Amino acid sequence: MRTVAVMGAGAVGCYYGAMLARAGCSVTLIGRPQHVEAVQRSGLRLETKAFDEQVKMRATAQPDGVRGAQLVLFSVKSPDTEAAGKALAPHLDPEAAILTLQNGVDNAERLSATLGREVIPAVVYVATEMAGPGHVRHHGRGELVIGRAAASDAIAAAFKSAGVPVEISGNAIGALWAKLIVNSAYNALSAITQLPYGRLVQGAGIPKIMQDVVDECLAVARAAGVTVPGDMQDATRRIAQTMPGQYSSTAQDLSRGKKTEIDYLNGFVVRKGEALGVPTPVNRTLHALVKLLEK
Repeated sequence: MRTVAVMGAGAVGCYYGAMLARAGCSVTLIGRPQHVEAVQRSGLRLETKAFDEQVKMRATAQPDGVRGAQLVLFSVKSPDTEAAGKALAPHLDPEAAILTLQNGVDNAERLSATLGREVIPAVVYVATEMAGPGHVRHHGRGELVIGRAAASDAIAAAFKSAGVPVEISGNAIGALWAKLIVNSAYNALSAITQLPYGRLVQGAGIPKIMQDVVDECLAVARAAGVTVPGDMQDATRRIAQTMPGQYSSTAQDLSRGKKTEIDYLNGFVVRKGEALGVPTPVNRTLHALVKLLEK
């Protein structure tokens, strides 16, 4: 996996692309023109607590940048999955492995249906933000959980050589639900208040609201026959301790006037709950409030 393309070069895609590039992979970023121009001029600035470097990579705004890639990191926003997949399809190498680095639980399934080929799901645990064109700031974590597939071992080896911890899991869907639950607890509340996680959880009544969100999500998961690993209430509480300064991606999107992924977070839980007969009033309220703020 020495040739890599990143479709959707936002904060997450750029972070993992840059880490692979630092380890010697040939990486092409596919993103917005302003971002692409900055990377073409001077590389991608990757700012972490351990180092601050300009990482040289190719960059283009065109989907044909995936040509020749052995590994495609697919990290567009969830609402754009089908459209981006259709744009990529004519240019993909038949043997390329495709790994989704997206929020939500059904992107791999949706992309696979669009492309008519295998797509490997991944669960991303990283705190990053775009600090400016061609500039990614990393706040913490970075590990991946990827689904089990023929290419998984090679993908894991490439990431591990780049200093990115990877676990290959036979229950990637359960891990995706676990992340969905944490995101549903934090993203909308951080967006509505424009507060980082550490300050958010100090608000009166907020921890109880988050507990209710988690309970609703778990009820929907059980009804869907999904086994969610671990203690989700404890895992949710620990996020504020490990990433107190992090603003949710939904908060970042709202602050920049961008459409959020809330339809694929709390909104997904609401729709799935309706289909399965499970009430989700707290998720419904948070989803509705963020949709109002989007407008």
